Amino acid sequence: MNSAGSTTQGLLPPAGFGVYDSSMVGPSGTYFQPESESDDNGEMELYSVSWNQDYGCFAAGTSCGFRIYNCDPFKETFRRDLKSGGFKIVEMLFRCNILALVGSNINTQYPPNKVIIWDDHQSRCIGEFSFRSEVRSVKLRRDCLVVILEHKIYVYNFMDLKLLHQIETLANPRGLCYLSHHLNASVLACPGLRRGQVRVEHFGLNMTKLINAHDSQIACMTLTMDGLLLATASIRGTLIRIFNTMDGTQLQEVRRGADKAGIYSIALSPNIQWLAVSSDKGTVHIFSLRVRVVGEDRSTDSAVVRGPALCHQNSSNSLDALISSSTSSNPGSSLSFMKGVLPKYFSSEWSFAQFHLPECIQFITAFGSQNTLMITGLDGSFYRCRFDPLNGGMMVQQEYIRFLKTETRPG
Repeated sequence: MNSAGSTTQGLLPPAGFGVYDSSMVGPSGTYFQPESESDDNGEMELYSVSWNQDYGCFAAGTSCGFRIYNCDPFKETFRRDLKSGGFKIVEMLFRCNILALVGSNINTQYPPNKVIIWDDHQSRCIGEFSFRSEVRSVKLRRDCLVVILEHKIYVYNFMDLKLLHQIETLANPRGLCYLSHHLNASVLACPGLRRGQVRVEHFGLNMTKLINAHDSQIACMTLTMDGLLLATASIRGTLIRIFNTMDGTQLQEVRRGADKAGIYSIALSPNIQWLAVSSDKGTVHIFSLRVRVVGEDRSTDSAVVRGPALCHQNSSNSLDALISSSTSSNPGSSLSFMKGVLPKYFSSEWSFAQFHLPECIQFITAFGSQNTLMITGLDGSFYRCRFDPLNGGMMVQQEYIRFLKTETRPG
């Protein structure tokens, strides 16, 4: 197992951080030494792109530093280009000025085994963690910070950076770990200690749930904002499954395809009506979900799942509440009546809408407003497309922006 030691500096401010806005950034501090602003004439390597918690903007980690982009309308809101090298991980905390940064292998000041908590309003480091192995990913919510190593996960209190929890995992080179973001529901999902297993920590309820999601190793997963629902895919990349995290019950299964694929991202719409999957096959699929919550109007695009109402029910009632009585709009095979004889994929639920992208480029997706899907990739591109919620089919591209000239880099 990997072991790690951590050191911290400074103290994080309480909740209610300033809004992340380039007009608020003060003069450069002593930790980062910005270069003159780049004009993008020379290509740079794009290490990572990651959404913030409400999917209103995303951060890009580059070989020169990092940049922040607003999604609607699309615009670059801030950048820092550094002399010491770039960052492979840039994690935002909603839209505030607090960032978690992990350096790349070429960063002479910050190696990939160190996490920096950076306050860009004050232009200074307010927390620092060093580990004995490479940091695979970092996740933030308003009350905690989570650092993911290949075999271990550390959960820290965001107020004083004190260690709260340590979680052992199966080998996790992708740094899989997801958090709920509602203040009243503290949930973490990560790989378990067995192949295909997901461990769900309900910290507020002091409860751990182990879900045997797949036979193969977990490749991708995500949680709803309240942590009540979990969506997973394995390294086979053919099936995506949705689970109730309270009792581990599988609620729905949809099929991306029959051939093996590498899944890059899974996204759930805020109203839990749609699920989007991107893969190395160059197609983004949208599926219609049959899960819902008591009292929710599934036709309201801005609706958000309310977790506490279900947390006080027993698991059987919760399960009944999560299954919609309406028929799914995902198409099924016309041979489904023979499902007892034919392979299982003939009776699977297939995607409702699709969008084509370049193959073998890593793209991540998020739902926007009014039946739109946002897609950003490691080729420095951003797409916004619309899907027909009644008829599905091929999505219509509304916007395409090449926000960064990059070296060609497959996912």
